[in-house]
Amino acid sequence: MNPIRVMVVDDSVVVRKIVTDVLSADPGIEVVGTAVNGKVALGKLEQLKPDLVTMDIEMPEMNGIEAVRAIRGTRSRVPIIMFSTLTERGATATLDALSAGANDYVTKPANVGSVAQSMESVREQLIPKIKALTGRPVTSVRAAAAPVVPPPRPAAPRTGPGKKPAVLVIGSSTGGPEALARVLPALPVNLPVPVLLAQHMPPVFTRQFAQRLDRLSPLRVVEAVDGTPLAPGTVHLAPGDHHLVVRANGRAGFTTALNQSPPENFCRPAVDPLFRSAVAAYDGAVLGVVLTGMGADGRNGCGEIRNAGGTVVVQDQATSVVWGMPGAVAQAGYADEVLPLDRIAEAIQRHLAGAAPLNTGTAMAVGGRR
Repeated sequence: MNPIRVMVVDDSVVVRKIVTDVLSADPGIEVVGTAVNGKVALGKLEQLKPDLVTMDIEMPEMNGIEAVRAIRGTRSRVPIIMFSTLTERGATATLDALSAGANDYVTKPANVGSVAQSMESVREQLIPKIKALTGRPVTSVRAAAAPVVPPPRPAAPRTGPGKKPAVLVIGSSTGGPEALARVLPALPVNLPVPVLLAQHMPPVFTRQFAQRLDRLSPLRVVEAVDGTPLAPGTVHLAPGDHHLVVRANGRAGFTTALNQSPPENFCRPAVDPLFRSAVAAYDGAVLGVVLTGMGADGRNGCGEIRNAGGTVVVQDQATSVVWGMPGAVAQAGYADEVLPLDRIAEAIQRHLAGAAPLNTGTAMAVGGRR
């Protein structure tokens, strides 16, 4: 298999060298060129024909967001990974870049003591994402699953009647911000259940992302805080570096709860603890949705949802940026439906309305099979 051809775009000589050295040390990656700003990168794109571009955000002449828009304006679908800072300004710019067509982002090392530590931080974040976005097997121990997943299996037959959902839980990662920006605005303001959402994202970013989704969606979207009562039509987004779970409070009903238990699937927030807690709190009356993302976070949680009588819907491979998480669920036989992104909102409403109850003892046919 030919090495992955990467172009590194950054106005910092130091960062270009760190990234180039890290990537060049991997036998599956070749750095075919560098650029000091977006304008130079755009000029080199046709000549170098990279398989992927890493892109800084703040650069002279043409910044990273402008460069992403310009590259997408040429109809190029080359994957683009942004380099972001862990600041509010960095979070806003990164979300703008994702909206403009970037595929993912990594955060620049901050407050690290040495070049070696900076290189290790870049290596751990960047290489698995490069391989996942270019469809190569991910061998890093930090990547929980390879991006190429076998075709989905039909959902296993149910042993009892399905339950009408009383809560909606959603998990997503790579490609998730833009997928969620399409799904949530398509849901009605009178959604009859509360929504809890785990998107793999660091602190600062989640607050900005919740505000952005709140502007886009008829639903109320908030960054989750501990102890908030769950009410229909409100979306609680797990804050960076915290697991979000559902807490049952007897007569008081259900509330959010945050914790910093160890990462699961190398993630905090993670999807599995959210899904498990919803099953326990709502006695399986759960609708679980897994959207695009690297790894296998959510697979075990979806198994628990189905075993308890709940329903699982996942995004299909054709519309996923990376079909790791939804693919893992589908391949395990836990997906009641495998659907393109533009049909997810309709499926959510249908299941919440009980229009397609899974109470016949057999699973709904899986769509979108390859």
